[in-house]
Amino acid sequence: MNGQYSAFADVVIFEAVRTPWVDLGGALSQVSPIDLGIKVGREVLARAGIEPQAVDSVLAGSMAQASFDAYLLPRHIGLYSGVAQAVPALGVQRICATGFELLRQAAGQLRDGVQLALCVASESMSRNPIAAYTHRGGFRLGGEVQFKDFLWEALYDPAPGLDMIATADNLARRYGLSREAVDRYACDSHQRGLQAQRDGAWVEEVVAVDNQVFELEGYQPRGIRLARRACAVSEDSHPRPTDLASLTRLRAVHPGGVQTAGNSCAVVDGAAAALVGRASACTRPALARLLASAVVGVAPEFMGIGPAPAIRLLLQRSGLNLDDIGRFEINEAQAAQVLAVAHELELDSTRLNVQGGSLALGHPLAATGLRLVMSLARQLRQHNLRYGIAAACVGGGQGMALLIENPAFGA
Repeated sequence: MNGQYSAFADVVIFEAVRTPWVDLGGALSQVSPIDLGIKVGREVLARAGIEPQAVDSVLAGSMAQASFDAYLLPRHIGLYSGVAQAVPALGVQRICATGFELLRQAAGQLRDGVQLALCVASESMSRNPIAAYTHRGGFRLGGEVQFKDFLWEALYDPAPGLDMIATADNLARRYGLSREAVDRYACDSHQRGLQAQRDGAWVEEVVAVDNQVFELEGYQPRGIRLARRACAVSEDSHPRPTDLASLTRLRAVHPGGVQTAGNSCAVVDGAAAALVGRASACTRPALARLLASAVVGVAPEFMGIGPAPAIRLLLQRSGLNLDDIGRFEINEAQAAQVLAVAHELELDSTRLNVQGGSLALGHPLAATGLRLVMSLARQLRQHNLRYGIAAACVGGGQGMALLIENPAFGA
């Protein structure tokens, strides 16, 4: 099977945290993704009880250039998190699988001698710009003036001439998924997410965000200032009561399609961080062992099916079967997309996104992969399960999956 497979030895995720996921235009809407990244970078080090000076690699990812200093995102996250000035920083990008790619890159660096890597993914969907790419030379008299909404236009793939919603509608037609089935899945995800929030499922992984200043000796301070006069944000804002009747009333994005605003992922802001190091150097129970990754390419017009071949490659090369996997966390870009993956792999609903997914919580592009992994790891620990797989589709036609293990099992 084509694709890239990587197996990792002696690699663990020491700790991982995230901010709350907050709806577009909400309390995090004016915060730079760099500052959100600094917040989780500092927090993950504090929770792990590790001095920032112990970090010898910084990897960070963000999709849209949501601040004028966006080029400096990896470097500033490292510096203002307290990492030594001599430690380099690297920007990583694989669209919706950026969080996974950060972990893959960190594991690869451990093979090259790195001892501890700080991985941070941060996304401000609210600060996506209204952009112009063709006016550097000025405006011609009577010429077309073209400014577009980057957040909307980035969802369009010019190769097949389709937006991401249309690719999910393609999967619905290919797999015979009705509007009713898609809405029913979305309703279940919303209800599972709300119940998980009420049960405190994410309390361990979420760090509250408040107004604060980040100092760095000898340099200008940075900081967080929340919008709408908020003084602190402590939980995800999108989970809410949802019923099938309400979802059914929503209009499809494309005529004849099945995808609506209610059965597509929510647009949110947020950041996440993880510390990756060697199991042999871990002095306290780790969050998860990172065993392997797989990434594949698929047809852009059916991009949402990407997790299926990625998971197949991961299992094939690792020697495991679907029945060996206690939990699957597959990103819910669209309900039809994740349903198509479930149909293709014949996954049962008792192991798939049991706490809801991005339909209920939202999908801050770069940061979602880290959320999937940290939530999955805590589920394995809570239910005494050994293996878990987190996966996501990727715009342009890719799929990526990670295999993790509960540290209570294995070597």
